[in-house]
Amino acid sequence: MQATTARALKERRRLARRQRTGSERLAFLRGFIRHPVMVGSIIPSSQRLIDKMLAPVDWESTQLFVEYGPGVGTFTRVILERLPENAKLLTIDTNPEFTAYLKASIDDPRLIAVTGSAADVEKILSDRGLPDADYIVSGLPFSTLPPGVGDTIGAATARAIRPGGAFLVYQFSPKVRDFIAPFFDRLDRGFEWFNVPPATLFWAWRDEA
Repeated sequence: MQATTARALKERRRLARRQRTGSERLAFLRGFIRHPVMVGSIIPSSQRLIDKMLAPVDWESTQLFVEYGPGVGTFTRVILERLPENAKLLTIDTNPEFTAYLKASIDDPRLIAVTGSAADVEKILSDRGLPDADYIVSGLPFSTLPPGVGDTIGAATARAIRPGGAFLVYQFSPKVRDFIAPFFDRLDRGFEWFNVPPATLFWAWRDEA
């Protein structure tokens, strides 16, 4: 009887996960159709990309994680799974529909979902009494942003990250390097083929000194 109950519970969780994934993809597709320049991709990131992007994170010492352009929460949920119980995750999205979707679909007091621009990250942190971020992750399509906005986000992000922290960026164009390299001390680069489309990855670090 216990084995049957366990199998039934596992099956319910699998079906719930499939339904959630389906609703996420539908919400993501709607967002892409309405704001293709800001969303940048027609489907969410792959698990392989997420794992590789987050691999260098020191989770035990993380107190504040920030995410630009969370969309329907593909990265958001994984970050919350790995984040310490006393830490916070702040998401910033220009699309209020995505912000509302995160608030409605994720019940976690560590999540602070904000509608706004990544260029205003310093003010957003200050207004909420939050410290500098340990890490900031972004999938924003820098190469399609209006002139000057990418540089503004790069500079503001560097100021909003503590020494020793990093800006984690996944992009479909390597041109993003031009927007972040001038503001950080070190830049590591990778690539993930198992994503649609394949993505270039950057880890931009602020040195402790």
